[in-house]
Amino acid sequence: MSLLKSNSVQIGQSATATQNFTLSVPSSPDGTIKLARGNSGATTADVLTVNASGAITGATITGATITSSTVNGGTITSATAQATTSGTAIDFTGIPSWVKRVTVMFNRTSLSGTDHYLVQIGSGSLTTSGYSSHAGYVVSDTDAGSVGSTSGFVVWGGFASQVTSANVSICLADSSSYIYTSSHSGLDAAGGAFKAGGGAVTLTGLLDRVRITRTGTNTFDASAGSINIMYEG
Repeated sequence: MSLLKSNSVQIGQSATATQNFTLSVPSSPDGTIKLARGNSGATTADVLTVNASGAITGATITGATITSSTVNGGTITSATAQATTSGTAIDFTGIPSWVKRVTVMFNRTSLSGTDHYLVQIGSGSLTTSGYSSHAGYVVSDTDAGSVGSTSGFVVWGGFASQVTSANVSICLADSSSYIYTSSHSGLDAAGGAFKAGGGAVTLTGLLDRVRITRTGTNTFDASAGSINIMYEG
């Protein structure tokens, strides 16, 4: 059995270059491969490209354009968890433009005082105003509370002794006007309080970053807490 190795293979022998196809990798292979119309070494138009992560761009199938958003739509990507043992803000940046939903995961986090958490999002830069957001907690009929914020999607913190475990879901509700909505539920893992809330905000473009911070001057102080995000198209 023989093995043929080549960086470029032409498919077709037509005298009209646009009726031939060329399958090729770069002269210095980097994990990508390209199918183009035309002769090897003299292609006339790219048909599709598969990058090193498996994302396909440029292809059409029966009139439907395949972009990175549709190809990556079935993939859930998890970032790297960041410890919440100190500091005042945690940032996640470089979120791809095809993302339609981001989930922020609070894992046994705590603040040093009575501040609440703020989840802020942005496109190019953080949006720190214009939110319509409320959150609250319930322990019993006589032990409940709520808080609102225009500075971010607020999540109830409230007491230094509370340890928060919760998922905040942020969704692209209107792609033409960049409206994002949020909802969350969770609990105080130390005291049993149920937490929930939601909100909305309009960005200047597609979301590409998330910050988790607080409403005042508290610091993160959970001895073993962390925050992470995952996103999907």
